[in-house]
Amino acid sequence: MLRDNALQGRTIVVTGGGTGLGKSMARYFLMLGASVVIASRKLETLQKTAEELAAETGGQVLPLACDARDYAQVEKVLTDAVAHFGRVDGLVNNAAGNFISPTERLSARAFDTVVDIVLKGTYNFTLVFGKYWIAEHIKASVLNIVTTYAWTGSAFVVPSAAAKAGVLAITRSLAVEWGAKYGIRTNAIAPGPFPTQGAWERLFPAEILGEKLVNEHHPAHRVPLKRVGDHQELANLAAFLLSDYASFINGEVVTIDGGEWLMGAGEFSGFHTLSDETWDAIAQQAKKK
Repeated sequence: MLRDNALQGRTIVVTGGGTGLGKSMARYFLMLGASVVIASRKLETLQKTAEELAAETGGQVLPLACDARDYAQVEKVLTDAVAHFGRVDGLVNNAAGNFISPTERLSARAFDTVVDIVLKGTYNFTLVFGKYWIAEHIKASVLNIVTTYAWTGSAFVVPSAAAKAGVLAITRSLAVEWGAKYGIRTNAIAPGPFPTQGAWERLFPAEILGEKLVNEHHPAHRVPLKRVGDHQELANLAAFLLSDYASFINGEVVTIDGGEWLMGAGEFSGFHTLSDETWDAIAQQAKKK
């Protein structure tokens, strides 16, 4: 999407960067010339990903184990990143935890686990890095990964919906506060269905629901474009929002879901399945009346 070396000289930290969408975004940042720090709890996974991405892109990748819920560990990520690369210019808050369940079946601990990873993890990283940028007079950029149900809510993923709504509030609040005073941009992406091995298996467990039921409820059926997203499409958007090409975009939440949430929000969106013959009959009836 962007010209070669569009992120040259930048250092970007990606939480949850060892797998899934975080890994895909990190790969494209490297291809565009950035140095990347990938952080998550599993060091072995991070090291494997770092070796793979470095070999594939020729870029510099620093894997750092970190539990985003622990403020001290987040501070160490910043210290190690700056010691290794000299400075940090961008942060992608991508780390997440989610599972599907009727809310009354959840324990308080299960609720806390999701909220702490998504919401607390985001504000831990944002606060640690924000303090550093302000002290060093760096006009950096934060990109938060939310979801379309951050503003609508969603049944059966209430902890995630609550946490993502909080991240959305942080995004819009800091865009004004830190944008006005320090020139730090804060934006978000709200992805629709982008299959990843870990999350997809938790949210659509075929071995439990059965292939037939999973296929009937497959997210692609709710997308007007009749497909799920490709990781590179999200990586394109993320790179753009972190780049100088988006220097006047601040406090925005960009939806990339093929129109899924709009289709669900419309009262009669499901009527797209009606045949031409049915529409003809409806039209004839309307004329008679």
